[in-house]
Amino acid sequence: MYLPQEIIRKKRDGLNLSQQNISDFVDGLVTGHFNDAQVGSMAMAIFQQGMNTDEIVQLTHAMMHSGDVITWPELDKPVVDKHSTGGVGDKVSFMLAAIVASCGAYVPMIAGRGLGHTGGTVDKLESIKGFNVQPSIADFKRITQELGVAIISQTDNLAPADKRLYGIRDITATVESIPLITASILSKKLAAGLDALVMDVKVGNGAMMHNIEGATALAQSIVNVAKGAGVNTQAIITDMNQVLGSSAGNALEMKETVDYLTGKQREPRLHQVTCQLASAMLVNTKLAENHDSAIEKIERVLASGEAAELFNQMIASLGGPKDFIDNPWGAMSRADVVIDVLAPHSGYIDTMQTRDIGLAVVGMKGGRSANGQQIDHRVGFDRILPIGTLVNRGDIIARVHGSDAESAKSAQQQYNQAVTVSESMPEKQAVIHKII
Repeated sequence: MYLPQEIIRKKRDGLNLSQQNISDFVDGLVTGHFNDAQVGSMAMAIFQQGMNTDEIVQLTHAMMHSGDVITWPELDKPVVDKHSTGGVGDKVSFMLAAIVASCGAYVPMIAGRGLGHTGGTVDKLESIKGFNVQPSIADFKRITQELGVAIISQTDNLAPADKRLYGIRDITATVESIPLITASILSKKLAAGLDALVMDVKVGNGAMMHNIEGATALAQSIVNVAKGAGVNTQAIITDMNQVLGSSAGNALEMKETVDYLTGKQREPRLHQVTCQLASAMLVNTKLAENHDSAIEKIERVLASGEAAELFNQMIASLGGPKDFIDNPWGAMSRADVVIDVLAPHSGYIDTMQTRDIGLAVVGMKGGRSANGQQIDHRVGFDRILPIGTLVNRGDIIARVHGSDAESAKSAQQQYNQAVTVSESMPEKQAVIHKII
């Protein structure tokens, strides 16, 4: 029988793990032979010492095969998904899945919960009363086949090794490790039986990767490992130096999703990221010849309401209401306290400490500070003004939605500290940095 501490020691000392070592670690994640302290130590050793491509491929493969692996022999069109490394206000998965499925692909999306200061797709969906994020695999496959799209949480039998490791990384400061991020993302995605994958790698002060070098290394790692596993993969590096869209917080982001799909409000940066990723998904599955024809298809399904209707059907199929698109607040709870964040003086919104805004949401219990914690889906920020906006002193630059006056006031102060207003107009920031 292997000793967990010997495998940890080997990686701690900077040695390469053998296929057997990696297999034993993944087995220990599932069986509990590695206890939580040992899993945290192993994650830290990998964080500090890194892994080579072979080790990452083996870790991905072992975690992928730690549970069910889905196949889609019955589907006649390409199966494609997208994954984001996470940011603040990143609700792209919802509109993207509906758009791409409306254009003819199958999008079986297996999503995660919030990690650190970033919001989670699954937590956002759980804002909706009745929505079941963990249907059986049979129901997941049936809904995907019928509608072309289903967004669910990782089931207990889908990459269970990753599920445990993911929860422990979140609370041991080991989230930002390229080998662990790569293996975590790809073990789930490859277990879903994809033909193609598009990665949204975020870069900036609200992302796991703060600079373009780190983001490029992560993007390259994911593309290399996924292609090594036989899945056509492209990575797009997008900006996270400010909140994406105009809201951050679970229910508030679901409301913004509805506004986007129905055309009521499409914040320009959010729209640009969504269109770029949707185009890549359509081109990589040969459902569109090129970027221009992909954009035509995307604009058509948005304008016709087809994407909005499909999203509504998916919500209903997974236990949510039948009228979510028409009446989102009918199925979600609103915060008790709403207060404005005001511009301290006149000028241009110059910078945003995006991570701090994400942490302010977590501080209001909109995210987790310990594994398995219950969260408050109501809290967060909306009416967030983007960098470059000209404001007068006293203008509303965001609104806080809190569960009580004290936590709302604290979040208001945190938001004010996270945003600077200056006299000169800031340089326009790129939204799409790089395509790999």
